[in-house]
Amino acid sequence: MRTIPIGTIDDDRIEAYTHLTELQLRNRLEPAKGLFIAESPKVITRALDAGVEPISFLVEEPWLEGMGGLFDQVDGSFGPDVPVYVASPEQLRAITGYRLHRGALAAMRRWPLPSVDQVCRDARRVAVMENIVDHTNIGALMRSAAALGVDAVLVTPSCSDPLYRRAARVSMGTVFQVPWTRIGGDDRHYWPVQGLEDLHRLGFTTAAMALSDDSISLDDLTARLLPRSCSTDPGHIDRLALIFGTEGDGLSRQTIAHCDLAVRIPMSHQVDSLNVAASSAVAFYATRPLHA
Repeated sequence: MRTIPIGTIDDDRIEAYTHLTELQLRNRLEPAKGLFIAESPKVITRALDAGVEPISFLVEEPWLEGMGGLFDQVDGSFGPDVPVYVASPEQLRAITGYRLHRGALAAMRRWPLPSVDQVCRDARRVAVMENIVDHTNIGALMRSAAALGVDAVLVTPSCSDPLYRRAARVSMGTVFQVPWTRIGGDDRHYWPVQGLEDLHRLGFTTAAMALSDDSISLDDLTARLLPRSCSTDPGHIDRLALIFGTEGDGLSRQTIAHCDLAVRIPMSHQVDSLNVAASSAVAFYATRPLHA
């Protein structure tokens, strides 16, 4: 790979790391030209393993030698011409605003998102993120989905980007391992009515994770997921979509009204709700396949 020391953080060649906003990187007008920034060797490696194309690297000089194996992987898959810009620790801190753990960034090309039908074709259990805007929560939910065997994740049009730098970092790169897409693309009018119709058409029982007068407990939901031979519940569920709402407000009333079920997590000490990152992990664990 081509190693290129940079003299200043104003170098135009590293503009993607220094001057472009996340929205500009995403490039909604020309998605084929969209980029995202991956941070840390672990996240970058998982992206490469998933076949994501690197455009360039920005590496803190002390970490350069330790990334030889990663660079060999890039040479083998994408050729030797991907540039590696090398910065001092002080320069990288000025770019990121903090001391970068393990000192590596990569600008990588976005891929065309698949359709909901493609993502859900063989899925038995999916998660939907409705309008979640905190990137830490998005990354944590993706990581829990990967760890606990969720087949796919759908994000609504108003949900923040799972490829945002912090979201991908918090996910530990699992955003490249769990199939995901936007339900309705960028059409903010598509969700919830049309989006939920899509899930029902695909045979999913939609479960809104919400407190409501008619919500059932998570224990009742898991009983409906048991194999038919083990379950006495006539409301047996074959395919499940768990739907999680935004921070603070939770799911919209329209979403809850159009879902098949509302589900609550039983709690003690008059606690009525959990952070969406925590509640999703609990729900994923409770609804995992019996022998997972």
